[in-house]
Amino acid sequence: MTSPNDDSRIPAAPAWRPFLRPAIAAILFLLAFLAVRSIVRAFDPFGLGKARAGETSVTQAVIVGKMRTVAQLVTNETTVRDVVTYENRRLGSTKRALVVVSGRILAGIDLDRGTEVAIDHAERKVRIELPAASVLAVEITEMRTWDEQNGILNRFRPADRDTIFALARRQLAAGAAESGALVAADTSARRLLEALIQADGYTTEVVFRTGDRGVPAADRGVPLR
Repeated sequence: MTSPNDDSRIPAAPAWRPFLRPAIAAILFLLAFLAVRSIVRAFDPFGLGKARAGETSVTQAVIVGKMRTVAQLVTNETTVRDVVTYENRRLGSTKRALVVVSGRILAGIDLDRGTEVAIDHAERKVRIELPAASVLAVEITEMRTWDEQNGILNRFRPADRDTIFALARRQLAAGAAESGALVAADTSARRLLEALIQADGYTTEVVFRTGDRGVPAADRGVPLR
């Protein structure tokens, strides 16, 4: 006779039942992961597919970064010497000075003067407008006065020295522009940008603005006499 507390008639639970819920959870997690990955691949909001393929996404930020690299590469420093002739007439009396000046010229492309980038992804074309290469800075390293003549009623004053200094800076900057160094910098910048962006599969048009080329902003408007 069987005891009321005898459990021998109750069937044992299958051995796989404790693993059922974890298995279902793992399957659901895998399905969710595959769905998210498919969405990311379809829209590729961060350019991950191109990064895996070794491609660079051509964007405004990418091109600006390349422009800054190019601007640094074409910046150069040269030492120049010139002769400045100063003459001032006042009250019928003229004062003159002949000064030999030496200085260091820093020339290159100043991107802070404004740049424009237009990207046509359909045609795979990029148009870049840059300020032309110009004299960024002039440092006077030496000034020697070879001749100085005061007028009877028009003698040299500290203001005359300041004017000669400004004229020297302006004249050295103009000499750098006339030497062809700035045009060479434009040509180098154009070639570098075209090569860098063509590597991403785009053709490039580079246009330069030539206003105020060769004259530092601090010296514009200084009278020649």
